[in-house]
Amino acid sequence: MAAAGPARTQLRVGRLVKAHGLKGALKLELYTDDPDGRFVPGAVFTLQVPESSPWHGKTVTVREFRWMNSHPVVFFDEVEDRTAAESIVRAILWIDQDESAPAEDDAWYDHQLTGLDVFRDGASVGRVIRVDHLPAQDLLVVRPTGTDDEILVPFVAAIVPQVDIAAGRVIVTPPAGLFEDLPGDDETDAGADAIDATPASDDSDVER
Repeated sequence: MAAAGPARTQLRVGRLVKAHGLKGALKLELYTDDPDGRFVPGAVFTLQVPESSPWHGKTVTVREFRWMNSHPVVFFDEVEDRTAAESIVRAILWIDQDESAPAEDDAWYDHQLTGLDVFRDGASVGRVIRVDHLPAQDLLVVRPTGTDDEILVPFVAAIVPQVDIAAGRVIVTPPAGLFEDLPGDDETDAGADAIDATPASDDSDVER
């Protein structure tokens, strides 16, 4: 299980997805609109990895960033060969917040998202109680109004098309069944109950 993101205010800018070549290069999945400005030589990143990883609690320093066949590739001083690169795959990269840097589009900190009201079709359906960072994607953990349940909402544009920090809300367009039972679920359950309630036949030797 991935470790929690850093407690101090940092920006999540990428994930290492695959070793590339023999010299320690790694392909990146980018979470920043300005990769050429973020991945400059000397930039230091905090690693989000499982506690069992040899990289837990360590940082990496960019040696070189380049584009190869339209894919972003990064070299770190601490990653010298393919073996080291493979050991750090799936790590998430965080960088200290630069207050002087312009804000990026579609980039928010966890504390900005936590507490936002969640609206669907113009009606409030719950509130964001935290953000979970998984290797594959981020999840907004939403507590539906009037319950203690938790709903995991993939934090992608197709499902969360709008985040309005100033208004204190996010707009969601979730697939059917995410916030409520799908139509027919009650009927199916009722049908199953009816079957269960049917008296057993007298032929007790029959097994199911």
